[in-house]
Amino acid sequence: MTTFIVMLGPPGVGKGTQAKILSEKTGLAHISSGDLFRENLKNETELGKLAQTYMTKGELVPDDVTVAMIKDRLTRPDCQAGAVLDGFPRTPAQAQALDVMLKDFNGQVDVVPFITAGEDVLIERLGGRWTCRVNGAHVFNEKTNPPKVPGKCDFDGAELYQRDDDKPETVKNRIKVYFEQTSPLISYYRERGKLVEVDGTQPIDRVTNDLMGALKK
Repeated sequence: MTTFIVMLGPPGVGKGTQAKILSEKTGLAHISSGDLFRENLKNETELGKLAQTYMTKGELVPDDVTVAMIKDRLTRPDCQAGAVLDGFPRTPAQAQALDVMLKDFNGQVDVVPFITAGEDVLIERLGGRWTCRVNGAHVFNEKTNPPKVPGKCDFDGAELYQRDDDKPETVKNRIKVYFEQTSPLISYYRERGKLVEVDGTQPIDRVTNDLMGALKK
């Protein structure tokens, strides 16, 4: 059977970071639904154009379009052994669609790591995040990764600014919305015995060790 891992965790818990590390350690492809959407929109694929018609109207992209993007991505050679799914599924309906889809790839969801942290920790991590105006990939944190010169990017000296969705009041709402939307999905995987909770407040390498231990079981 082909191996598929579904990563769950609230904003700021380090889910994306751990998904990349797991991908490197296991040799499984890392599929970020956000990256996949941006790729389809940028390349103006048929699915990208279809998604755009909903987005321009301010509507949610229907599940079948999202599922089709994931399915198309899984046909690429780097997914032959499986994949680490980051940002998909988001609902029990998407999880059910994923289960059906994976049968075509002789695979199934083997384990669902749920990385956890208290709201205060998440707010501290996200609310202290500052981004470079020139290169959005250069991100700093007031406490965990401060810039050498306050307010300036270490790499190009550009001004740092705080994105609207990294401001504390917005962060609180993002976390609240995440748990409201995702709690049914967490229950879905817990009922099937696939959910493994991992303490996301630990150092990155400790979280990785716990995740690798969960995969071995």
